[in-house]
Amino acid sequence: MLRAAQIAAAVSLVGLALLCLAWELWLAPLRPGGSWLALKAAPLALPLGGILAARRYTFQWTSLLSLGYFAEGAVRSFADTGTSRALAAGEVALSLLLLAAAIAFARAAANATRHA
Repeated sequence: MLRAAQIAAAVSLVGLALLCLAWELWLAPLRPGGSWLALKAAPLALPLGGILAARRYTFQWTSLLSLGYFAEGAVRSFADTGTSRALAAGEVALSLLLLAAAIAFARAAANATRHA
């Protein structure tokens, strides 16, 4: 359970970062040629080391970080059109996967520590 949650969190975290970059630089930027909104991917680099090292505290605060990306994706999936709407739906899906994986890892790690 721990390893599966860790892998799911790492994959969804990297996927979310790549989606944010591709979205704002190439696929459907707010301005032609890309926009500064691509910097929204930068905070996703912060937890990567802790996720890969399986630090429970990192999973706990990363679950909160994912909620911001969920909120942006939810708003833009209703407000945007075309490609941007589809990318927003992808952001919602990846942020929810990250949230679920982070919570699952944190709970399983807490239970493993409690029963050790």
